[in-house]
Amino acid sequence: MEVSNVIGLMSGSSLDGVDIVSVNFWQNNKKWHFKIVASENIQYSQSWKNELSDAFFQEPIGLQNLDKKYSVYLGTIVKDFIDKHNIKPDIVASHGHTVFHRPDKGYTLQIGDGQIMADICNVKTINDFRTEDIKKGGQGAPLVPVGDIHLFADYPICLNIGGIANVSYDYEGRRIAYDICIANQLLNYLAGKDGLDYDIDGDSARNGHINSAILEQLNKNEYYFQKAPKSLGREFFEKEQIPLFENSKLPIKDMLATATEHIAISITTATRSLPESKMLITGGGACNKYLIERIKHYGKHEIVIPDKEIIDNKEALIFAFLGLLRNKGKINVLCSVTGASSDSSSGKINIPK
Repeated sequence: MEVSNVIGLMSGSSLDGVDIVSVNFWQNNKKWHFKIVASENIQYSQSWKNELSDAFFQEPIGLQNLDKKYSVYLGTIVKDFIDKHNIKPDIVASHGHTVFHRPDKGYTLQIGDGQIMADICNVKTINDFRTEDIKKGGQGAPLVPVGDIHLFADYPICLNIGGIANVSYDYEGRRIAYDICIANQLLNYLAGKDGLDYDIDGDSARNGHINSAILEQLNKNEYYFQKAPKSLGREFFEKEQIPLFENSKLPIKDMLATATEHIAISITTATRSLPESKMLITGGGACNKYLIERIKHYGKHEIVIPDKEIIDNKEALIFAFLGLLRNKGKINVLCSVTGASSDSSSGKINIPK
């Protein structure tokens, strides 16, 4: 039985840090299995949070310099992780950090150069998983459904609540997945106004009052009435959501209560038409007790919250799997999900010099 060890990295739009995981993958009777060997969640310093957040507004030269600096940072994280856990990975698979995502304009950008990383950690590194799909007319997102199919098949619905909430499920023999709404990216932004990294357990939101006018404005955005495939990026957050809150003069806890209610309504509206079944929830939002309560209030599915290692690392784990599939030349991006002209084996392979 061939066992492959892959390191996966994920940096989400919520800016909470880099998730890094070492995973063993193997096949038995054509079914994929995995075992997490080691994992870490490396929080960004305030300096890195500022730089990555400001990247959206950078001029090209500044963005190129940040890309190089961030690539060295990721490469060093991987090297230190390998040394600390005495791992011998076959490949490294890195999502990078999304700065721009405009599939409607034909482009996306995740910084974190795979060649620089490969040279630092001395391991074949695969990055840039989205570009090929966008060249084929797809959304370049979500990418996790291939992992949901092969690694989490026991759950008919897979919901990830990270910076952006996205869902994945089977429908009439095809895999469907899309971004539902901005989630922790908005909640963390609002919590930051009170000097917090995030709203712990959703306690501030729980003690706030929902502003019905803003909630209505959030809920009626035309994005929610579009059919999949569709995806979201920082651009939507900046244009459609920040102004509503910045102009409101509400107490922060009321902003958080309103935003949390919007996320819960958006998630349950997106999944309401699906047959009652188990819904696996991962990502940082799975730890937001108040948000989960509101999803249960509106929804009908049996919610399953896995152990913390899966909650924190599912996306990094799946990007490790996508890297493995790319290394084998197998399909890792589904056109049924993204709307591209065909499936892809996507990702740029970088060999250490």
